[in-house]
Amino acid sequence: MGSKTPIHILLISFPGQGHINPLLRLAKCLAAKGASVIFITTKKAGKDIQTVNNIIEKSLTSIGDGSITFEFFDDGLQDDDPIRANLCDYIEQLKLFGKPFVSQMIKNHVESNKPISCIINNPFVPWVCDVAHEHGIPSVLLWVQSTAVFAAYYNYFNKLVCFPSEKEPYIDVQLPFQVLKYNEIPDFLHPFSPYPFLGTLILEQFKNLSKVFCVLVETYEELEHDFIDYITKKSILIRPVGPLFKNPNIKGASNIRGDFVKSDDCNIIEWLNTKPKDSVVYISFGTIVYLPQEQVNEIAYGLLDSNVSFLWVLKPPPKEVGLKEHVLPNGFLEETSERGKVVKWSPQEEVLAHPSLVCFITHCGWNSSIEALSLGVPMLTFPAWGDQVTNAKFLVDVFGVGIRLGYGMIENKFVTRDEVKKCLLEATIGEKAEDLKQNAIKWKKMAEEAVAIGGSSDRNLDEFLEEIKKIKMIAQ
Repeated sequence: MGSKTPIHILLISFPGQGHINPLLRLAKCLAAKGASVIFITTKKAGKDIQTVNNIIEKSLTSIGDGSITFEFFDDGLQDDDPIRANLCDYIEQLKLFGKPFVSQMIKNHVESNKPISCIINNPFVPWVCDVAHEHGIPSVLLWVQSTAVFAAYYNYFNKLVCFPSEKEPYIDVQLPFQVLKYNEIPDFLHPFSPYPFLGTLILEQFKNLSKVFCVLVETYEELEHDFIDYITKKSILIRPVGPLFKNPNIKGASNIRGDFVKSDDCNIIEWLNTKPKDSVVYISFGTIVYLPQEQVNEIAYGLLDSNVSFLWVLKPPPKEVGLKEHVLPNGFLEETSERGKVVKWSPQEEVLAHPSLVCFITHCGWNSSIEALSLGVPMLTFPAWGDQVTNAKFLVDVFGVGIRLGYGMIENKFVTRDEVKKCLLEATIGEKAEDLKQNAIKWKKMAEEAVAIGGSSDRNLDEFLEEIKKIKMIAQ
């Protein structure tokens, strides 16, 4: 791309950790290829990001041939406002304050002769498409879940196949290439879901698909080519551009991160360095999932009984949700002090890439799943809700890198210490462990090829930027 007239791209993120991370990774990839990127989220999230990372609002940072600038907008709430804990109300609040802010940004850029060429959003802020549409700017969705999950929502929204209903809650869903049981579909679409509002919210994005000229997906061609082909044939321009965090072509961007919590990086990596290759089990349930205390106890006893080395991230729940911090069984830390480490946060990419790791007990959020897949780490699946249950199904039955350990919330099943121990041993020693590892290494190799220069994801990013430039030239 010519550096004389960079194209200006606005990226707007819902202020959740699992939303900011992939969109910021995309921002860095686009900047590295010469785009001038403005990354927008709320002031509260911005404050957390700036406290933990080396980021200054409105300050331009050069990356590759382009640059990235952060802008944060006020969502009109005090930090401790109870509305923050109610997603339904908070989404409306975001729209109320976000729409005029983004509109004004677009106008400012026109006035300073740096018109915005494209606007990209992630799910949960579907109103961004409307703002882009009003201003005649191409709008793009970064889909931060799998293409298989996109296909499930697409089929549900367009009523192409039967899904579970109040009348028939236990029917299978006949997706192309894969039949999903009632407890394997993204469970916001299930009548028993405790969070039906989230399904409605995600479907809002599907209502707006006609306004989106392209869908970028945090996946790679080789991993999900069947579903990518299927969606493409529905005349939706879909481009797999992941795994975004693994992009080797970004220089000078490693210090630009969107973490909300400071991790004790050095201590954790130093500790892992003392452990033999393929010996440590990593346990993390993401930023939102909160397990019942009894379940935490059973995992702890399973770790004790199995005698494996482990790194366990036990994140305190956000203050505004009013949940108690987990406690570990009496004597647990003392008994495992030689082989275990419990932390509140960890630099997950670095941990998963560490040679001492043998497997990952995960909630199967797509960020965690794609990171582990593309770093070659087998998984024990412990999903809670939403797309996690579908991801768990694919990790175990399709990609062949996982063993099913936990169940989604709809099933309300408890996993005992004996099951934890059995699965831990199966995933770390013996024939099954070897199979999982070989499959994980295969997906890792394909991920590296996808993001290498000339690989499928790299080409898709290039083609995407070329399209934006063409649209820009036509508009002039």
